[in-house]
Amino acid sequence: MNRLIAGLVLAVSVVLGTAAAEAHPHVWIVAKSELIYAPDGTITAVRHAWTFDDMFSTYALQGIETKVKGAYSREELAPLAQTNVESLKEYAYFTFAKGDGKKQKFAEPVDYFLEYKDSALTLHFTLPVKTPFKARQLSLEVFDPTYFIDFQFAEKEPVKLVGAAVDCKMQFERPNDGTAAAQKLGEQNFLDGGNGNFGMMFANKITVDCP
Repeated sequence: MNRLIAGLVLAVSVVLGTAAAEAHPHVWIVAKSELIYAPDGTITAVRHAWTFDDMFSTYALQGIETKVKGAYSREELAPLAQTNVESLKEYAYFTFAKGDGKKQKFAEPVDYFLEYKDSALTLHFTLPVKTPFKARQLSLEVFDPTYFIDFQFAEKEPVKLVGAAVDCKMQFERPNDGTAAAQKLGEQNFLDGGNGNFGMMFANKITVDCP
């Protein structure tokens, strides 16, 4: 994905001019997530579905040969899906979890594939928890620390609990819109690394409390 994103930035700057490339973010994702629980209440995985914006989807599909023009099968998109999930590792999959305040790590994605529908690509993948755990409180944040990618969760059913006990309660908090502040910083601020955690302002926060 880093290779694709870098290319997209170049494409944006050429097509729309330098000013467009200076404003963050460059890629927009509509997300849905599922938190997976085992029967004993252990948290085992997070399942994501990330739908990319039309512009990024169009760019990413360049050069992919298909049997049917304008249609992309899961098999035809498999190499691109693999590139995506392998590149995500560098960015900790933009997924940050804590169990009772303790940071948790994820293993490499499984069951991943790309789906093409309505002119947009959707990346589906499951992040297994490296060491499954129980927690009275699970906190999960999804965001890009550099705010290169803007994650917006779907309006309808953005987050689901799968297999959780009936008495577990979930809260979902959407980020405040700080787009204007990001644009004022400009591209160079991000490239210099001085605003490496700026994206925390735009974190989607999920909290699950289980008695």
